[in-house]
Amino acid sequence: MGAAVRPAGGTPQPQRRLQAGLLVLCGLGLLHVSLFTDLCTRYVKEGMRPLLVASGAVLLLLGVASAVLDRAEETEEHHHGHSGVPRVSWLLLLPALSLLLYAPPALGAYTAARQPAKAVVHGSDFDPLPRTSPLPMTLSDFTSRVRQDRGQAVEGRAIRMTGFVTPGDDGSWELTRIILNCCAADAQSVKVRIYGGPALPADTWVTVTGTWHPGGTLGTGSAAVALDARTVTRVPRPANGYQDALPLG
Repeated sequence: MGAAVRPAGGTPQPQRRLQAGLLVLCGLGLLHVSLFTDLCTRYVKEGMRPLLVASGAVLLLLGVASAVLDRAEETEEHHHGHSGVPRVSWLLLLPALSLLLYAPPALGAYTAARQPAKAVVHGSDFDPLPRTSPLPMTLSDFTSRVRQDRGQAVEGRAIRMTGFVTPGDDGSWELTRIILNCCAADAQSVKVRIYGGPALPADTWVTVTGTWHPGGTLGTGSAAVALDARTVTRVPRPANGYQDALPLG
């Protein structure tokens, strides 16, 4: 008797189990960064977390279901049109293992230093600033006040802002926030140049208090978006690190 021949259209069971395993790994990777840790906030906005959890659960269930069905149908014949795992499928293995074993760092100074500052446009008249001193502001609010507020309300005011350090080339550095509309692919940076203060490593999160650094005409596009630092305090990275939020505390 001749050896049994596998039907031409069938997919070998071991290879189909590998397909199921890839789905399981991808699902576990997504659940690891979005459900069991906060790693997903390095790459997407906090509001995207439920979608990542749902995607991870679906991939995990699909992988488990595929493995169970394959075991139950080992003796049946199927017609899939493939003779094995497509080579491109193996590209999923490295991202899945990366999410499980080593998650890439959050966007920071490296990204910010290689893109221009986000254009900040204020579309209406400015309200009077509170009398609080130092005045907490976002980097976007400070930028729009410096370049568009004809009343020059920030002149002489003590301002307090929070962001991370992006080193400059002239001894100064930039207080930076990276803003995401959705995920890391659409990241934009808002920057304020800081004069004075200690030389800190890139990506160090700090709260800076200071006054507007004179340069150009305040309230016009020529004004320098810059601050003379009085105090610089290290702070932990906030949970809303991808928003241009008010300073901590």
